[in-house]
Amino acid sequence: MPQRNALPGLIFVIIFAAGLLFAYSIFSPERPVGGAAIAVASFFVASIIANAVKVANQWERVVVLRLGKFRSLEGPGLFFIVPILDAVAYRIDIRVITATFRAEKTMTRDTVPVDVDAVLFWKVVDPKMAALDVADYVSAINWAAQTALRDVIGKTMLADMLEGREKLSVELQRIIDARTEPWGVNVISVEVKDVQIPAALQDAMSMQAQAERERQARVILGDSERQVAEKFGEAAKTYADNPTAFHLRAMNMLYEGLKRSNATIVIVPSTAVESMQLGAMPAMATVASAIAHSQAARAAPEPKAAE
Repeated sequence: MPQRNALPGLIFVIIFAAGLLFAYSIFSPERPVGGAAIAVASFFVASIIANAVKVANQWERVVVLRLGKFRSLEGPGLFFIVPILDAVAYRIDIRVITATFRAEKTMTRDTVPVDVDAVLFWKVVDPKMAALDVADYVSAINWAAQTALRDVIGKTMLADMLEGREKLSVELQRIIDARTEPWGVNVISVEVKDVQIPAALQDAMSMQAQAERERQARVILGDSERQVAEKFGEAAKTYADNPTAFHLRAMNMLYEGLKRSNATIVIVPSTAVESMQLGAMPAMATVASAIAHSQAARAAPEPKAAE
């Protein structure tokens, strides 16, 4: 709603007050009609001048019609019209305006019902066209945005809509701007806020995503096993050319196993012992005994110092 300016009212008061003072100054009992006529005339003059003075705000453009035809586009600031002949038809706001619009239960290209919320940023660049070429440009822009959103949703796959909101916003801006350009309106940008899908479809997509992650995990695990097997193959070739290194490695593996087992009895198959070239069982017993003695020595308490 446009704000009323106090300047026309102030002009009316000043002119009418001046007329009353003049009428009072020339008033006489012999000619009382002359003073009254001046007062009435000052009222009409003040009304005409006050109606002729108009003020437009910085963000407003005023469309003035003369006898129903376009006369001029005024504002911002002070301007004058001819009362009775001229009329202020529209006050157009040229600031950037924000409007929200949505499409409910609209089918995508792959027949999925979705609810989409979006925000439209637009401004009037030609106030004359906005006032004269369309009856209600604000409502027309809102309806154009909604129909464009439904058209774009019907041509877009759900996956593309969820992953490419920026592309969807650019396409909406292009379509809406093409429709509103004849009305003197420029669409600055369109932002898609939210895309809502049915709850059942959300659960299905969640299960699909989980299955995809499990598949990727299995693929990564299989690739890791392959890499480990390749490394073992390279190690086997190295040990085949160097039996001493293989023997030392086998002794180290057995020592580590017995060391971690503490009091647990470790059973090593004889075939494994022969393949690792660890020698006969007495040698194994000697290794186990040495480990037991070392663990007992670490576990024994330290002797107290003599008082």
